Amino acid sequence: MAGRIRQSDVEEVKARTNIADIVGDYVALKSAGVGSLKGLCPFHDERSPSFHVRPQVGFYHCFGCGESGDVYSFLQKMDHVTFAEAVERLAARVGYTLRYEDGGPAREEAGNRARLLAANAAAEEFFRERLGAADADAGRRFLGERGFDPVAAERFGIGFAPNTWDSLGAHLRGRGFTPEELAASGLVSVGERGSAYDRFRGRVIWPIRDVTGQTVGFGARRLFDDDKGPKYLNTPETAVYHKAQVLYGLDLAKREISRSHRVVVVEGYTDVMACHLAGIGTAVATCGTSFGVDHIKVLRRVLGDDSGLGEVVFTFDPDAAGQKAALRAFGEEQRFTAQTYVAVGPEGLDPCDLRLAQGDAAVRRMVDAKRPLFEFVIRQALGKYDLETVEGRAAALRECAPIVAGIRDPALRPGYTHELARMLGTELSEVQQAVRRAGQSRGGSPAADRSSAPQHRGRADVEPESPVHVPDVSLASLGSDPSTRLEQGALMALLQYPQHVPPERARIVVQAAFANPSLAVVRDAIATSFEAYGATGWVERVAVEVPASFAGLVRQLSVAPVPARDEAGAAVYAASVTANLADRELLRRKADALGRLQRTDPTDSAARAALQRELVAIDSERTALRSE
Repeated sequence: MAGRIRQSDVEEVKARTNIADIVGDYVALKSAGVGSLKGLCPFHDERSPSFHVRPQVGFYHCFGCGESGDVYSFLQKMDHVTFAEAVERLAARVGYTLRYEDGGPAREEAGNRARLLAANAAAEEFFRERLGAADADAGRRFLGERGFDPVAAERFGIGFAPNTWDSLGAHLRGRGFTPEELAASGLVSVGERGSAYDRFRGRVIWPIRDVTGQTVGFGARRLFDDDKGPKYLNTPETAVYHKAQVLYGLDLAKREISRSHRVVVVEGYTDVMACHLAGIGTAVATCGTSFGVDHIKVLRRVLGDDSGLGEVVFTFDPDAAGQKAALRAFGEEQRFTAQTYVAVGPEGLDPCDLRLAQGDAAVRRMVDAKRPLFEFVIRQALGKYDLETVEGRAAALRECAPIVAGIRDPALRPGYTHELARMLGTELSEVQQAVRRAGQSRGGSPAADRSSAPQHRGRADVEPESPVHVPDVSLASLGSDPSTRLEQGALMALLQYPQHVPPERARIVVQAAFANPSLAVVRDAIATSFEAYGATGWVERVAVEVPASFAGLVRQLSVAPVPARDEAGAAVYAASVTANLADRELLRRKADALGRLQRTDPTDSAARAALQRELVAIDSERTALRSE
């Protein structure tokens, strides 16, 4: 397992990375004044851009929703990767070799992983090119019969594996990949006699990508009758491909899922394609395995599943296999805090067939007509029993009462208790009693959550103690009186343009008396960090010194645009605003010295002489400021 990345490397990679280049891959940025860029925030819906990026400082901040951070936090939030993964991605981008605290093995593992990803990327390129070859007619026909034209194939990276034994292997060996690397990637298989052959032959190929968009494996569909393999064949488990943790289409859907807090889970590659082409950009699918706990963990990160306001919509076939899949999903349902639903197509059509038969609008209607998952499970359970008999009704009640008791929203539970009584044709009191007993057997009241359910604020059936919360301080909360505007401008100059404010003047600013108490906290943090004034990571040094509720204010001050049109204007502004505040501070010191002089005993000539010298020095500093 890789060790911790050296902190010096973390800082070096950040220093070599222009945050505007990274953010620009996700957000259309335009100039917002000297050294500042802005665009529509990727973290919330807005019509007017309030998302600002300061490349020189290395920070971004949204004045609409408050999201802020550096290039690493941006990638973590946008692509839902770990901090180490964000550093490794940027290091690869700038061509920097990372060092790890525990030495060589970690670098070797990272290098092996990079080679497997490179092999997959080269294989994807090969497959995509071969889709246009003469021997790929069966693959093109397969796609066309399902309503997917060449544009759709290009959008999803669809390819074709030639119906030969070593076309891919020979191609990749010619690209410098070793037999060992090809076997480790799962692209070739090794027979009993040690001979290698392509794993995928004569099949349509879908690249399977992780949440960051890197191709980690492939899914392949059988085309020819003489192919005795499974209908769908996937990459085996490798160092980069773990089927229980991968969702097909998540790289395309993640932004829309994060924005809308909705995900649609379908059953296959063509269903994902059909949904996306029909305008449902949140569709994903598992890859050769059942929907499980690891998939839920991945989706919860992308959904931001902590408010209970999100939606997870499953699509299942109405046949026995679909019902079994629904029951498995329901068994893990309470690992979500989002609400879970089921969408079933008319006449049992899956999204791909429904789009082919009735068009894009029909697919959207299917998803919009979703029903709560627990309602679907209740109806499926009732369908197993003969409700015309007493024995059948009793057995159905025993199975369905725990389902109703497990409904998380207490406002819905009574309604579904009445609905279950109606569907069973049983007295309401009998059903209420059964639901109550089922809830008690689960550990308390029907409102009790399973121990596996994530706890969070805002759930109707959970009332946690409210922690003491200190609201974050922002620029909007500071006020706009002249004194505050001057202090704010001076701090912006120190954070954004230290190269234009000499340390001598900056020291006067950070030693000055501030009228605004919030800005005084930032001033004190700058004073504490002054030995790093203007150095790489300067703003970060200041941000870590302030209390947590003031960190956002530091970032806002570091990205808020200054009233200047170009770099020369910014230099003039930084010099002017800090000179004005320094002059205000020197004037305050002069008034204080004069007061002390008036209070000094007239006979104490030494003390009075010292104060006179102090007044002369202050006047000299003020004169020097005004002459600059």
